Amino acid sequence: MEIFNNIWTILTTPNETNVELLMLPFTFIENYIIMALFLNILNIYASKKNKIIYVILSTFITITTGFILPSPFNIFINYLSSFLLMHIVLKITLFKSLICLVSSVAIFGITSTLILNPYITILNINAEQLSSIPIYNVGYLISSYIINLILILILKNKKITINILEDVDKKNKLIIFLNSILGIFTLGIQVTITVFYLDTLPIIITFLSCISLLAYFSISLYSITRAMKLTLTTRKLESAEEYNKTLHILHDSVRGFKHDFDNIVTTIGGYVRTNDMEGLKSYYLQLEDDCQRVNNLYLLNPEIINNPGIYNLLTSKYYEANDKDIKINMTFLLDLNTLKMKIYEFARILGILLDNAIEASQECEEKIINITFRNDTKNNRQLFIIENTYKNKDIDTEKIFEKGVTEKENHTGLGLWEVRKILKKNSNANLFTSKTDKFFSQQLELY
Repeated sequence: MEIFNNIWTILTTPNETNVELLMLPFTFIENYIIMALFLNILNIYASKKNKIIYVILSTFITITTGFILPSPFNIFINYLSSFLLMHIVLKITLFKSLICLVSSVAIFGITSTLILNPYITILNINAEQLSSIPIYNVGYLISSYIINLILILILKNKKITINILEDVDKKNKLIIFLNSILGIFTLGIQVTITVFYLDTLPIIITFLSCISLLAYFSISLYSITRAMKLTLTTRKLESAEEYNKTLHILHDSVRGFKHDFDNIVTTIGGYVRTNDMEGLKSYYLQLEDDCQRVNNLYLLNPEIINNPGIYNLLTSKYYEANDKDIKINMTFLLDLNTLKMKIYEFARILGILLDNAIEASQECEEKIINITFRNDTKNNRQLFIIENTYKNKDIDTEKIFEKGVTEKENHTGLGLWEVRKILKKNSNANLFTSKTDKFFSQQLELY
């Protein structure tokens, strides 16, 4: 009984040192809840290891700044460190990290502030007692955590998420960035004012303040969502335009085959009647090229290549190669919704590899590029293979990835160097470069 009496005495006796010591484990909990909020809101995956590292580092920084810096300066330093840790530890892009910070801190800050004044009113205590008596402080934190955990459960069950595109235009990025910075600054100031003037602020003022902040952040998040939808719709329209172009070419090709069908059959019959098998083989190979071209056009379909960005990239590169009399053979057996890499990074790699393939094959007498997208279920990987004919048989497959190395005039030699930088950030990705007498091959593997 004496142990329990001592514990009760510690919890009910005003002592700011005891409060600070008790806050250490609660800081871990708070940082975990904030992390859970932004991971669920933006539907972001992070490994268990990275989550643990993020919580430990953010907690360490929060505790350290709390001892070293006065409020509100420590709050802004904590915001900045959380932003950087999201990018470095959780591998979230800078743009997404900013949205993560704003959304999670806003929700956590508003809910915590909203219950602060009612909490001290119900318990009939003042701000000094709340900050100095451990049991009151712990009760307030637990109440705040419970509300935020309930919100997290609602987000999970209702699947409420914000879809943030990585490559939005610069104008929208700037608007979102400025809006986010203003929101963080406003929230930090508001929380500080509420804490310092807790005793003098009526409940109605605190309530209206939180409601206005909630309205501001809700409208901001709604505007961001609308901007993302508008960007996505624009891309879909661009894909539709490209697909219409493909359909026109496909239609003309089919009409050409239909018009020449009788002549094709008659020609084959001539080779058969004279038993000219060599002539028939030669004719068949030429006919096969035309069939393959039609087949490639059929594959250039947004239903098959089910990502607007990658679809536009492949169609533009296909037409560029076609204009340069380069024959492209394409095999597409993959659902891009299951892609095991950020679509922005994958598009950069694919664009660089296709540009290199087009430029290399253009110099050859036989201009061929083979593109393959497929699943390798046996080895649990996704394969992306780009083969092209090439002229320089002495090319060094290792040296080409070095910065500034290029065989092309007026080029910086940064393409493959950038590819290697992206691959280093993705532990599940490998790129194998090989060559034969005929083809130079780049094989991207995602596990």
